[in-house]
Amino acid sequence: MNEKMATRVIFFIAGVVTATWAVLVPFAKMNTGVNDAVLGTLLLCLGGGALIAMPLTGLLTSRFGCQKVIGVAVAIILLAMPGLSWLSSPLLLGVSLLIFGIGIGITDCAINVQAILIEKSSAKPLMSGFHGLFSVGGIAGAASMTGLMSLGLSVVIATLIVTFMVLILLLLSYRALLPYANPAEGPIFAWPKGTVLILGLICFIIFMAEGTVMDWSALYLVESRHIPETLGGLGFAAFAIAMTVGRLTGDLIVGRLSALKVVLSGALLAVIGFMLVIYADPLILLLLGYLLIGLGSANIVPVMFSQIGKQTSMPQMVAVPAVTTLGYIGILAGPAMIGYLAQQSSIAHGFMFVTALVIVAALLALRIRPLLSTPAE
Repeated sequence: MNEKMATRVIFFIAGVVTATWAVLVPFAKMNTGVNDAVLGTLLLCLGGGALIAMPLTGLLTSRFGCQKVIGVAVAIILLAMPGLSWLSSPLLLGVSLLIFGIGIGITDCAINVQAILIEKSSAKPLMSGFHGLFSVGGIAGAASMTGLMSLGLSVVIATLIVTFMVLILLLLSYRALLPYANPAEGPIFAWPKGTVLILGLICFIIFMAEGTVMDWSALYLVESRHIPETLGGLGFAAFAIAMTVGRLTGDLIVGRLSALKVVLSGALLAVIGFMLVIYADPLILLLLGYLLIGLGSANIVPVMFSQIGKQTSMPQMVAVPAVTTLGYIGILAGPAMIGYLAQQSSIAHGFMFVTALVIVAALLALRIRPLLSTPAE
């Protein structure tokens, strides 16, 4: 296995384990017997763990190399994951989610460090394809858990099988991971500045849009657009499929266009998609809206990470964790903000707010036009 394939495998693993937890959430609530408020607090443990770990990843990769850091981080995930399927104590579940989040946070940052290094040494864009494997992993993780349980296996056994599958993938790819990273420069963590701040804010907005669709699409279709509950998941399905296809074909697109054109056209598609979701009536147009949001959002974040390797505002070992952390805050803050706006007015108004932010992301991209305007080599 070569370095590019190993990078794709780790992105795939990150998608698998994230989707596995998404499937486990209802079981975790049932096992612990907690109410929605306590469950929300437990979910913050995962996000908190990731946010604690991400700023440290640049220092860790610089000191120990991507290979060791990714190997240990995925091992942490695999140790924590089985317990998420059976723990009945809210306290123990919270601790396990904190550990699980730490593993995910380090993995997400470290593999992006490796991806930037691999892409810089390549003659063509690779970042969209790398991130596309995360989306494929998400689909595979959800399908594996659902398929195994539909065969009559318990949730615990299904989780153990997926855990074992991920372990095999890690062992197969480990030797091909980079044993080095960028040398340590500057502080362990710094608030993003200059170009890196703009890259981080764009990621924050796009991740917020993704988190909004992930957490609110089904409820919006059922409660606001009166779609049958059995069809509520179609919106997110259309979004996820479009995003996966968009990322898997993204390297070809980015290779032919400048990064600026990819970002601006993507933002335009996402805005049109949100407008359809907000104002259209037929289900087919609503689903088209979600599809356009996924297609438009697909390559914006990968393009931002590619630019981290080109910018000179901050050292890469500090810039990658800073941008990743900002993006992750967007995933956490977006759904919560939409919930607040929905409580005060409606989910549709929350979607309008996110639409306005996507336009802001396009305007921010224009602020770094020189960096984004150079066609990919």
